[in-house]
Amino acid sequence: MTAVFLKRGRDKPARQRHPWVFSGAIARVDGEPQDGDPVDVRAADGDWLARGILNRRSQIAVRLLTWDPDEAVDANLWRHRLARAVDARARLPALAGTSAYRLAFSEADGVPGLVVDRYADWLAVQFSALAADRWREAIVTALVELIQPRGIVARDDPEAREKEGLLAAEGVVWGEPPPAHVEIEEDGLTFLVDVLRGQKTGFYLDQRENRRLVEPYGRGAQVLDAFAYTGAFAVRAWRGGAVSVTTVESSPEALALAEENLARNGFGGRTEHVVGNAFRELRAFRAAGRRFDVVILDPPKFARSAGHLEQAGRGYKDINLLALHLLEPGGILVTFSCSGLVGTDLFQQIVWEAALDAGRDVQVIARCAQAPDHPVALNFPESAYLKGLICRVW
Repeated sequence: MTAVFLKRGRDKPARQRHPWVFSGAIARVDGEPQDGDPVDVRAADGDWLARGILNRRSQIAVRLLTWDPDEAVDANLWRHRLARAVDARARLPALAGTSAYRLAFSEADGVPGLVVDRYADWLAVQFSALAADRWREAIVTALVELIQPRGIVARDDPEAREKEGLLAAEGVVWGEPPPAHVEIEEDGLTFLVDVLRGQKTGFYLDQRENRRLVEPYGRGAQVLDAFAYTGAFAVRAWRGGAVSVTTVESSPEALALAEENLARNGFGGRTEHVVGNAFRELRAFRAAGRRFDVVILDPPKFARSAGHLEQAGRGYKDINLLALHLLEPGGILVTFSCSGLVGTDLFQQIVWEAALDAGRDVQVIARCAQAPDHPVALNFPESAYLKGLICRVW
């Protein structure tokens, strides 16, 4: 086995089982490993630390897979990790009543660079790192054996793959192609999902628990759902007893699917759909004197790198400030950030600063996080990315 030796004093993360070794921590590489090969990781004094997959083309030069010197990095390891993840989901009470959920969540499930989402009889997979891409065929074979789906599609993130020196790859990788819209179930509701072309892998599975939390706040309320995508929060608001729902979404195709989802759940033809930029449309609502009892903000990721963090903070503050101006006294603000670089404390501070500028008193009455099929590994805090606040606004 070839070995990667770390610089003196740079071995602490590996000893604490953090699964990333950055290129700047490496002193030298012994042997002649190719990118994608398993390598041992050793401290400066030669002490064995872990074993992982090498990729010199990435800032994350080694993705660690095992801290057991007797465990080989091979197809059996990937199959075992996937079987463990699948079994864990089968034991999650929160997944009762749903046919769509995350089966495997990258480093948090010990499968670095791999995400697997289930949509009824189809699987959507993302290979975002060479560590997983190197074992692509073995992973697909294992998923077929474990799940027996009708088909598997790749929904690889081109940006993430570019950072790994990989080409973009999408399309059917095994079995039947999915229909244009796959029907899924969630808590007695049905939704249509575009598994091949929809955002993320087609649906915001990580918001399932938060949709459950938000639903009762719809009772008797005028609800604004910004960044509505295909209407999952809007459907919940109507079922919760809303008197009106307004959606804002930049994609007309997404809003068309949102109306289909509303209709199939008995709420068709009742929602005001606004196609446009949420920042611009909320400003227009403010100028027109519109007011709402509940405002839901579920924007896309604003901070994709540390260099975008300041700009992202301004964006989160701006959209929350607009929402606060639109809320009736005693109204409910439901606000999220899916930017992993924006921590929970920082996000709360941003909302607080928006409240100061709006001159509103705001109470946090509930905190939100990603659904339990998106677990957070304690040795990998980066796996905690979704955070949210449910606030009472006076």
